[in-house]
Amino acid sequence: MVRLHVKRGGESQFLLEAPGSARLAELTALAARIHNGRLKVQRLCSEMEELAEHGISLPYNMQGLTDEQIEELKLKDEWAEKCVPSGGSIFRKDEMGRRNGFAPNKKMQQVIKKTIEEAKALISKKQVQANTYVNMETVKDALEQLRGAVMIVYPMGLPPHDPIRMEFEDKEDLSGTHKGQGAPGREPVVSHEEQKEMMLYYYRKQEELKKLEEEDDDSFLNAEWADNHALKRQFHGVKDIKWGPR
Repeated sequence: MVRLHVKRGGESQFLLEAPGSARLAELTALAARIHNGRLKVQRLCSEMEELAEHGISLPYNMQGLTDEQIEELKLKDEWAEKCVPSGGSIFRKDEMGRRNGFAPNKKMQQVIKKTIEEAKALISKKQVQANTYVNMETVKDALEQLRGAVMIVYPMGLPPHDPIRMEFEDKEDLSGTHKGQGAPGREPVVSHEEQKEMMLYYYRKQEELKKLEEEDDDSFLNAEWADNHALKRQFHGVKDIKWGPR
């Protein structure tokens, strides 16, 4: 088994353990899936914090309008009566005009907020310090915990236009974030040339690891590729990957 230490901008993101026999393309794709999965969890946590504070998302044609404008245009949120949180709601106006203001009661708010904390901890950068690996199962566990909390508070489900439901159904808009959302958007995509450099770097290390198994010595420790600081390039989301035999 080998270990990947994924960084961005010099900052640790997560540790990934993979078989030494894994193909280069598989490793690159797996690291990207985990990276994107962590971003998805972060976006959901951000939106669910707003859900706990201000209730479900308003229809697009009502977002950002004042009460007077909504009344003048004779608009009605047909989902307000369908999606009432368990135990009733308390009114907390959303100054951004994105959510309807009918927030869950304090008990249900705590269910959401506690789950958010637990999900964030699973994919936290602090897992690197704890020498804990993050994989797709970790990401899935975090997503399922968040989904479960939403189902407890809103057993009837959320409106189809709510960003949280769209995230769970993989229908989210990743072209950017709407004004005021504050949720993380799509990370810059690694270019084809940068991906080729990364794969070449992995290939050289794999070749050295194969020689190690054949020769069964520790001469590799003096090799240039074994230097943990050899890959000091910015990869728009994946940087300073450290890989060594365990």
